[in-house]
Amino acid sequence: MNALDAAGLNREAVERLRGAFSGLVERGRLPGAQWLIHRRGTVGCFDSVGRLDPVQGEPMRSDAIFRIYSMTKPIVSVALMLLAEQGRVLLRDPVSRYLPEFTHVRVGVERDGQLELKVPNRPMTVHDLLRHTAGLTYEFLAPSVVRLRYTEAKLFARNRNGAALSVAIAELPLMHEPGSVWDYSRATDVLGHLVEVIVGQNLGEHLRGAIFEPLGMVDTGFTVPESKHARIAEPFAINPDTGEPVLTFDARVPAALENGGGGLLSTTADYARFLRMLLGGGTLDGQRLLGRKTVEFMTADHLGPLPRSGDVLPRGHGFGLGFAVKTALGEHTEPGSIGSYGWSGAAGTAFFVDPQEALFAMIMVQAPGQFDEVRELFRQLVYAAIDD
Repeated sequence: MNALDAAGLNREAVERLRGAFSGLVERGRLPGAQWLIHRRGTVGCFDSVGRLDPVQGEPMRSDAIFRIYSMTKPIVSVALMLLAEQGRVLLRDPVSRYLPEFTHVRVGVERDGQLELKVPNRPMTVHDLLRHTAGLTYEFLAPSVVRLRYTEAKLFARNRNGAALSVAIAELPLMHEPGSVWDYSRATDVLGHLVEVIVGQNLGEHLRGAIFEPLGMVDTGFTVPESKHARIAEPFAINPDTGEPVLTFDARVPAALENGGGGLLSTTADYARFLRMLLGGGTLDGQRLLGRKTVEFMTADHLGPLPRSGDVLPRGHGFGLGFAVKTALGEHTEPGSIGSYGWSGAAGTAFFVDPQEALFAMIMVQAPGQFDEVRELFRQLVYAAIDD
């Protein structure tokens, strides 16, 4: 039996998927793309189109290294939950127990374009950081007085470490009362430093020992060593839709900041091992990394009726501990199963895991600005390929 049949995937539909992404490359909308579909314990499809680097012209290679941006968040969330399983942290703990700079944070209340500061009704917790209800935000979301403060603070700078970034975020007003609203945010940046404080190590060093080495993720980290520079996937210099320069961080230069919210680089093969562990209920190749009930807890909806800010989280979805979770069918244009979960990265990388279908799939590209289209097209074509 071939891999497609073993995975229950339709050959013609898989060829249509390849044709769709080949078309995006031929039309100059993507430099290249790589994807993997894993179902019923089998890699049914692992394929690439286009170029690794649009300047050099080298074809996309199977061991290409991609900036995964916010696909870092699920990994850091797992790192925190491993510490919870060891009894070293409780999700109900106030963040200030570990990061005292958050002891005196204030909520920014906007009135007539002015900002009033008030004491929050309750402290933000570790749970809030994991599910993006800490009251924090991101500067690139809809304009507001608080988000302007974020922009002015230059939180994107990579020349300060996690401790300095945590202090800078704590000095800014909160966008919301903790626990009151889901708002996509720099919460996982803070969570990464909180992990550093608990373990007494830099985040990259801890992730390597706690997750990457146990899972055999040999090409994942915050910097690419010189011996692997030729494998780094690169975007177009200019966004083909807007004509604006495409900005990404330099993967070749070590930075002071090991950003838990978006700093990792990885390969398709490496990230597939992480997803195999999740789909396997915390185990990979017979070895347990995370408890089965912990995985179930992380991939359940933790929002319930809480309001959502903006449109980052699609309708019909809640949010768990590091993942968007599908809670209803037919409320959004993306297909899937109730209980499927996943996330994406700003340069176009995306994954989803569907336990009902014994499936996970991921797409890896370097095309900032187009990730919504890429993610939805990929997901639509993967579900169309399920044969039985």
